[in-house]
Amino acid sequence: FEFPERPGALLKFLTHLGDDWNISLFHYRNHGAPYGRVLAGIEIESEKKDDFTKALAQLEITYFDETSNDAYELFLK
Repeated sequence: FEFPERPGALLKFLTHLGDDWNISLFHYRNHGAPYGRVLAGIEIESEKKDDFTKALAQLEITYFDETSNDAYELFLK
């Protein structure tokens, strides 16, 4: 995710997602940019993936699905 660097951005993200999904990994990084980069591992039931995608679209936060990334396959799966 690319989180905008402004007060309340993380709270807005967490509040919007609610408790429907489990965030199992969260790593925040910023080097003085107007946005912070976040690596998040989120447990999503197969049948709720579309709901999750819709929730992210409503937030209007840039994100990249890394599920097919080779590093994910080797180390996190």
